[in-house]
Amino acid sequence: MAKYLFLIYGDEQAWEAETEQDRVDKQAGHGAFTAAAGTAIAGGHELLLAATATSLRGTGGGRPTVTDGPFLESKEVLGGYYVVEAPDLDAATALAAQLPELAAAHGGVEIRPIRTAD
Repeated sequence: MAKYLFLIYGDEQAWEAETEQDRVDKQAGHGAFTAAAGTAIAGGHELLLAATATSLRGTGGGRPTVTDGPFLESKEVLGGYYVVEAPDLDAATALAAQLPELAAAHGGVEIRPIRTAD
């Protein structure tokens, strides 16, 4: 079984503008996703706002430079992730397609294979 990282992106301002019912509906969608995925989920979490991030940048031989906030300015930010096991990319894609963020025009999911020791 291969492992994949599902990176959930979206417009943070749109997330902040969601109503309580929107949040309840999204949480229910994640509940349905985790029920459908079952033991394929190896982990995952919602992340705090991008403004809470700390970024490190290599300096080419010295100590890294540490800055507050996300590394890049972007309208879309990383909002959460899942680590899942799936037999192949097609199965991983079918599973990721069930994430509730994809119902919103501002949401997206990136699927990245995880390198494993051979």
